[in-house]
Amino acid sequence: MDNTTWVTNNTKWSDFILVGLFSQSKHPVLLCVVIFVVFLMTLFGNTILILLVYSQAHLHTPMYFFISQLSLMDMMHISVTVPKMLMDKVMGVNKISAPECGMQMFLYLSLVGSEFFLLAAMAYDRYVAICHPLHYPILMNHKVCLLLVSGCWFLGSVDGFMLTPVTMTFPFCRSQEINHFFCEVPALMKLSCSDTSLYEMLMYLCCVLMLLIPVIVISSSSTFILLTIHRMNSAEGWKKALNTCSSHMMVITLYYGASIYTYMFPSSYHTPEKDMVVSVFYTIITPVLNPLIYSIRNKDVTGALKKMLSVGSVFQ
Repeated sequence: MDNTTWVTNNTKWSDFILVGLFSQSKHPVLLCVVIFVVFLMTLFGNTILILLVYSQAHLHTPMYFFISQLSLMDMMHISVTVPKMLMDKVMGVNKISAPECGMQMFLYLSLVGSEFFLLAAMAYDRYVAICHPLHYPILMNHKVCLLLVSGCWFLGSVDGFMLTPVTMTFPFCRSQEINHFFCEVPALMKLSCSDTSLYEMLMYLCCVLMLLIPVIVISSSSTFILLTIHRMNSAEGWKKALNTCSSHMMVITLYYGASIYTYMFPSSYHTPEKDMVVSVFYTIITPVLNPLIYSIRNKDVTGALKKMLSVGSVFQ
């Protein structure tokens, strides 16, 4: 066996090459600057939201506790992929080692899975608040909220622990070039020289469960909320319910829609270019939109922000 054959059969132990977004762009420098600005906006917006929730007493409620957890997940989510991508562009390097690739994949899968379940927990919280207001303090006490959030983080990490080791043990001998800007499972599977059809089917079933359970919870919660408001026959109630549901559904459509395309659509629908564009939505765009969606349209949060700014101006 010559050296070339040995390297070809063992590329899973060597560095991968991330083709990335910038190779597909006609203006890579401009794109790099835009993504950097979006990254900073994401960190700033989500940090402010977390600080507001934990510093303002009137925001110490289950809903804002869940929103702060969503902000934390979004900050971690975008930090898993974007800093490396930007550093690679600046340094002129586009390699990633197998251990780094595996760690990136694990963190990404865990955070995506956690956010799926957290969005369902947030929908359930709104259902209890609107449909069972008298029992809300008991059904959504601090202990229950902690258990729900811990469950979301745990179930997300299970997804990472299940898929990452299996994916990284496949032999990759077709190429070392990953047609993506991070180590996403479908992109990596295309490099494998072994039959991955059974694994892809199991991954599909896993994703169906990961998506189906939260979607059922979210749709059921939204339906019960709308039915409850309809029975009240209150214009103010309708306005409040639609405001609550529309904000949540906006996030869910962006996040779940992109995930369904990536993990549940047949491979015939996929191209490297489409996959990268879709991944941009839930790895870069959604994390920067979430604080805007949950703050600008929320009077409690905007009021708390004005209060914080006014206190800051007094001390200056």
